[in-house]
Amino acid sequence: MKTKWSKHWKSSKQRRKQRKYVANAPLHIRKKLFSTSLSKELRKKHNLRNIPLVKGDRVKVMRGQFKKHIGKVESKDYKKVRIYIEGINAVKKDGTKKFIPIHPSNVIITELNLDDKRRKKILERKRK
Repeated sequence: MKTKWSKHWKSSKQRRKQRKYVANAPLHIRKKLFSTSLSKELRKKHNLRNIPLVKGDRVKVMRGQFKKHIGKVESKDYKKVRIYIEGINAVKKDGTKKFIPIHPSNVIITELNLDDKRRKKILERKRK
């Protein structure tokens, strides 16, 4: 099934081809798949609609079981294109807690983590 990944592929109505595109995408493309929209206040402040997620961003879940939960991004899973947010976890039978994965498209960023140098460069470049 795995064939050479093509950056010239535009889109398809077929879900299997969309899944194949994501599954075979290289890391520099997967990073773009973690782009998430900003809250209305951040949109006005930074003149941006979306930006890739970074560990430490405060996000609000907009869809699913944990709708309206707010927390910081703990980690990202590039293989499955999922994020893990603090406070959103399940308790297993043995009592340990397990993070529940959430797709980045189901959250909005409410507070940016500006400790990252690359994040500051992105914001400066987009402002121009």
